Amino acid sequence: MKGKRIYLFTRFERIWHWLQALLIIVLLITGFEIHGTYSLLGYDRAVFVHNFCGITWIVLFFLFVFWLFVTGEWKQYIPTTKKMIDVILFYSYGIFKGEKHPFHKSREEKHNPLQRIVYLILASIFLPIQILSGIYYYTYHTWPKLGGLAIFSSLDPVAFIHTLFAFVILQFLVIHVYMTTTGDTVFAHIKSMFTGYEEIKETSN
Repeated sequence: MKGKRIYLFTRFERIWHWLQALLIIVLLITGFEIHGTYSLLGYDRAVFVHNFCGITWIVLFFLFVFWLFVTGEWKQYIPTTKKMIDVILFYSYGIFKGEKHPFHKSREEKHNPLQRIVYLILASIFLPIQILSGIYYYTYHTWPKLGGLAIFSSLDPVAFIHTLFAFVILQFLVIHVYMTTTGDTVFAHIKSMFTGYEEIKETSN
């Protein structure tokens, strides 16, 4: 079985990926401190860092969405059922038996069908909810001054939603890090997100 080295991830994608990873980790750390889970930076500093990173993350998120539509890369996230069952069965037990991954990456198809659905749900539902709840929480006390009415009578429901989806994102982060170790080597996928290149094995499929 021969292999070839293809340029899979552009420089923009790689920079965006690592910046987003850093921002999400800092947001999780400061967010849990704000909730009183532990004391690391101090409450006031944690709030400042959390708000700054939150605003930066929002800008980065919309910049990435803009890039997707300008470059046509949004097609990478269109759901497909092609090899979906094979991929699910692979991750269910095939991977533990040493079987080969049924999906083979290409420049036109970077993500397997399971990744497409997960990333699409994350980007179109979970992240927007987290962003909107964060914005609402951040601007809650300015609504009356602007002549608007608060949707909620207190911040408790908003805080609950924001915290709930923080745990959802944390869970995704843990699973995502684990999945990066399931390549041909432990660091193969991680390396490609630094260099942009990935070794793709050619098959007769």
